[in-house]
Amino acid sequence: MSHFPFEAQRSQFPILTQKAQLSSCSQSALSIPVTDAIARYMASWSEKGMDWGGWAELLDDARAQFARLIHADVSDIAVMSCVSDLASSVGNCLQFDHERNGIVLGEIDFPSLGHVWLAQQTRGAQVQFAQPDAGGEIALEDYARLINDRTRLVSVSQVSYANGFRQDIAAIGALARAQGALYFVDAYQSVGAMDIDVVRDGVDMLVCGGQKYLLGCPGIAFMYVRRDLAQQLRPANTGWFGRVNPFAFDIRLLDYADGARRFDTGTPPYINAAAAAAGMAMLNQVGIERIEAHIEHLSQVALDTAASLGLAIASPRDPRRKGSNTAIRVNDSAAIERRMAEAGFIVSARGSLIRVAPHFYNTDEEVAGAMHALARMV
Repeated sequence: MSHFPFEAQRSQFPILTQKAQLSSCSQSALSIPVTDAIARYMASWSEKGMDWGGWAELLDDARAQFARLIHADVSDIAVMSCVSDLASSVGNCLQFDHERNGIVLGEIDFPSLGHVWLAQQTRGAQVQFAQPDAGGEIALEDYARLINDRTRLVSVSQVSYANGFRQDIAAIGALARAQGALYFVDAYQSVGAMDIDVVRDGVDMLVCGGQKYLLGCPGIAFMYVRRDLAQQLRPANTGWFGRVNPFAFDIRLLDYADGARRFDTGTPPYINAAAAAAGMAMLNQVGIERIEAHIEHLSQVALDTAASLGLAIASPRDPRRKGSNTAIRVNDSAAIERRMAEAGFIVSARGSLIRVAPHFYNTDEEVAGAMHALARMV
């Protein structure tokens, strides 16, 4: 085995002494810092009865940690409970008129986003899907063919939830910008696993939830909104935290806070923010460039091992064209997911695929071992 650079951090994930958790495309392993952060929240509730000021600081910290991960300013980050809510808020405050009513997205995107954009058809939107080839990849030319001067929004997943195919978000963003379309990136399968710079890549809006590569739990999601765009949008899905001064308690005043905070709604998921802040703080401390390099190395291990065992690989064969997830085609994925867990390998089933998705805390041996176990089962 090559030198493993994250031994100190690995020791902070207790489950790894018993099992190889390789399910970061679905849920990452639980770390001691995240457990401690949740415990501190519970202690404050238990001992003080309530600590709204302290809990608000947890949310501020989570916002700041997320902003740092994507090279954004903290004032450009909104927080809700899930990506579907964030995307719905975006869709509901866009206008779909005869001049601009097109929405373009990939057939490989997570279904929830497709549902959100299809729901805008009642408001005049026309939705078009870029089609993947037999390997589950979408060529840049397919986006170029669909995006035109009638396109209001281009929505892409940076990394496919299914086979891990990685899209060139800078190149697709350039196509959107050239036609005057807004650009929305679902980074649920990429933030925390690869270096992202929303300014460099020309992203207008970017969303991600807490429980995958961010090392947190479900129930919290973040959205970056480019500042000058945010100032133009007036979300109909709103609440008191979206106001200029929430604590004015003015029931008659519907004003909008500066920047992305206008997308905030009601009382935030503070306990989930505690978990999210602790998980992202670990990522920022380790350094995303180091994490990305290790995950790319583990991708190569996964691909080489799977190929040597004759497994049916559904992911791109070049580690630079994929995220962490290496997907293997199987007959009964749910049954194999259970059997893999019994064998000590936590992986994630999706449709006809088993997804092996390591994080920085995983080793070569765990990834190769999972592929050997899979080969025995299929």
